[in-house]
Amino acid sequence: MRTLAPVVVAAPPSGVRIRTRLRPNPHDEQVLRAVGQHLGRLAGQDLARRCRLGLGPDQRADRKRVLTAPSSSRWAGAITRSSNDQWAQAHANLLDVRVGLRRAVKRVRARLAVGVGQTRDRGRSRVRGYQSQAERFAKQRRLQHLLSTLSEVEEQLAADRVSVCRGGRRLAKLRQAVAGAGDDRSGKDGSSTEMTEAEWRERWDAVRLFLTADGEADKSWGNETIRVHPDEQWLELRLPSPLAQLSNTPGRAATYRLSCPVAFTHRASEWAAQAASGAIRYDLSFDPGKRRWYADASWRLPTRQVPSLEELRQDRTVAVDLNAGHLDGWVLDPSGNPVGEPETIGLDLEGLPASTRDGRLREAVAAIIRLAKGHGCRSITVENLDFTDARQVGRETLGRGQRGKAFRRMVAGMPTRAFRELLVAMAANADLWVVAVDPAWTSKWGERYWQEPLTESTKTSVTVSRHHAAAVVIGRRGLGLGARRRPGVTRPHRGMGKGELPARPGEQVLGRQGPGPPGGQRAAVRPRKTHSAERIRIGNQVVQDRSGPLGQD
Repeated sequence: MRTLAPVVVAAPPSGVRIRTRLRPNPHDEQVLRAVGQHLGRLAGQDLARRCRLGLGPDQRADRKRVLTAPSSSRWAGAITRSSNDQWAQAHANLLDVRVGLRRAVKRVRARLAVGVGQTRDRGRSRVRGYQSQAERFAKQRRLQHLLSTLSEVEEQLAADRVSVCRGGRRLAKLRQAVAGAGDDRSGKDGSSTEMTEAEWRERWDAVRLFLTADGEADKSWGNETIRVHPDEQWLELRLPSPLAQLSNTPGRAATYRLSCPVAFTHRASEWAAQAASGAIRYDLSFDPGKRRWYADASWRLPTRQVPSLEELRQDRTVAVDLNAGHLDGWVLDPSGNPVGEPETIGLDLEGLPASTRDGRLREAVAAIIRLAKGHGCRSITVENLDFTDARQVGRETLGRGQRGKAFRRMVAGMPTRAFRELLVAMAANADLWVVAVDPAWTSKWGERYWQEPLTESTKTSVTVSRHHAAAVVIGRRGLGLGARRRPGVTRPHRGMGKGELPARPGEQVLGRQGPGPPGGQRAAVRPRKTHSAERIRIGNQVVQDRSGPLGQD
């Protein structure tokens, strides 16, 4: 049985990013596209050079010097920094792919070593063979495919070769399936597609534009490449040297000022204060689907001191259990007792576009924050979910057939990472902290130890599900308490309760009601004998001033 991971307090976000819409005229769009395409070509050339360098020195100073002549020193700095970040991310992704392939190969080999329909114990774990010879043969073929892919990844890492596609590899591969000019909406292989070649080209050109300016702390309005004035609401763009003739600010440096007003409404006061005294990074982008231009501003937030677990455990907390289609939560006091009634927040995200999914997820997180603020909580306790293992070896561990596929599809559809990141960011804005706990056995222990007692102690009109009980276990784990209840707590009736009675004040009870963790021993209060009562014995009742007993005269 594995040990539980330690409880941690999630660090608040180190930066903030806001967005506003631009409304440029046709001439402004021409200038933005010309600058973005010119810098995009330079960014592609620099990224290819960075990939050729591999793990050795990145030679950023030399690369920046080469890019300064066709652009400027500031544009060159932004391009080289972006290339380094893309290469580092691609290399980290390749390492993750290797780890996942190795785990999948190890799991398949272990199951192939067991006969069909048989089971073998290996230490503390049990390995089950495949159900049929046909399934075993299919897994042998899959093992060969995994080994081939792993060999390719190993060769890339050994040769220090990392490939990065500006614009995304998925969009690049989509070029082979788009419809031609005379094919209407039919692909070359007869399959239908919803994108023509012209539409694909527009998306491809849009994502490969480079209009990013890094922040500079000692420059006015955040930097001197892309600047936005908070009060006058203008946006100026520094032009590369070959495009200096497009400038519309005579007598000054080669810059271009958009004709439309530009202002940020979300967190406008923070943005204005940062622009007056600190560094701000700006990103300009074009969405071909909506035919809209956007400007993003981002900057670094001051460092906040993360409180200790002991400090957060002095106040109430909201425990949340993330499930497919809904969130279940319950407020707990510092002693680990549920307060009020359970809460269920709908989270229907299946089959929806990304923007709608993000909006519904934000609404669900906002409801959790309102619940925490309404009950005077200081923290929100959640599971530190990470389905990396399920995605890597889920075919071998999460069931088989249609039922296993459905379960794996449900697990893959749960927005664990997006929920965690969004909750941490929005909680920090509301002066709340997120506590992450190990998700092991929360649902099983909640159903076994808490669902029935909470159902009996809650109103009959309120249904306590196993997910609500799991939320209680999550909250108790975050508070540093045991998942199982003390014997006799919670009692459904003051006079007739199940199990042992609670301990008297001053006595220490180490037991817990019910069986222990999976594979453990049954934990209960050790019985003890009661001592015999101390009675006052009747003494000699003979009258002391007489010579004999009463009645003997």
